[in-house]
Amino acid sequence: MTVYAYWNNKGGTGKTSLVFQSLCFYANQHPDERVLAIDVCPQANLSELLFGGLTNQGSFRLLAQQGEIPRKTLGGYFEKRLPSPFTMPAVTPSDYISTPHDFNPAIPPNVDLIAGDPLLELQSNAISTLANTQIPGTNSWLKVIDWISDLIETLEDKYDTIFIDSNPSFSIYTQIALSAADRLVLPVMADDSSRRAIQNAFSLIYGLKLPSEIYSTYAFATRLQAAERELPKVHLIAKNRLTQYMGSASAYAAVLRSIDDDIEGVLEDHPEMFTFDKVEKGIVDIRDFQTTGVVAFARGCPFYEQRSGRFDVMGKRVRVDGNYLANCVQAVQGLVAHL
Repeated sequence: MTVYAYWNNKGGTGKTSLVFQSLCFYANQHPDERVLAIDVCPQANLSELLFGGLTNQGSFRLLAQQGEIPRKTLGGYFEKRLPSPFTMPAVTPSDYISTPHDFNPAIPPNVDLIAGDPLLELQSNAISTLANTQIPGTNSWLKVIDWISDLIETLEDKYDTIFIDSNPSFSIYTQIALSAADRLVLPVMADDSSRRAIQNAFSLIYGLKLPSEIYSTYAFATRLQAAERELPKVHLIAKNRLTQYMGSASAYAAVLRSIDDDIEGVLEDHPEMFTFDKVEKGIVDIRDFQTTGVVAFARGCPFYEQRSGRFDVMGKRVRVDGNYLANCVQAVQGLVAHL
């Protein structure tokens, strides 16, 4: 089983759309595999997409899952863990898992979901407090960090591949998500802020270039490595913001090259952080989804199911160009080929 976590610390719907499209394409191309999506975001955008998006009652269906007893969400599972933070209680995983295809026929039937939940934000303070509890002979932080890993273990290899959509903050539930992953996918936009975001990701996850040694003691990497645990390896950098016909847009070309240069430097100094040994093996260029992405996002529709033409999106007529749709399909297929 391989667990992919998609994360950047900038946020935005671009990352979630990329997770949605890539997991749907992957599941569609591997119909004999079981695929699980875990939405570790309080906004639960991925869950809403899988349930049908804005125009197909995705929000309503998500609310229904959150209203189940127990909540059929990640928040429901965390609610079960709060009274038993350091020992895995008896759980029934199916209590927290739904099958989006039952609600949204565009989603491959081999995809299951542990939905996101705004309750995560409320739970965050309590979880952080538990993680910092001092108990002789117990690594409280590690026990809490393992909550998603514990749940995956109860699934007993039911799934072949897991996709985790991680929140842009480096909150405790994001750390719980990242610690469960084998491989890390970093979606970035071609601008200076995303260049800094990659540098921040390397600092937050791997403890690189921290401003002071004081921080290293409490760093995510330090604490996991002290427990002889593996960090997720950077598997893919997905660079966004490209023109439709010209390759890298001139306004972004210098930034794109600087991102490559930064990664090459880290790869040379810390090869153990990566699953690839050359920059070109670990970077894919993703064309900006633009209007096509907006329509697919609103409809909860994978690109391979999307048609060209005009669509009504929240009262506005929007046109999906056939050539551009084909480019979007090609872009996601290129990313999935690297998974």
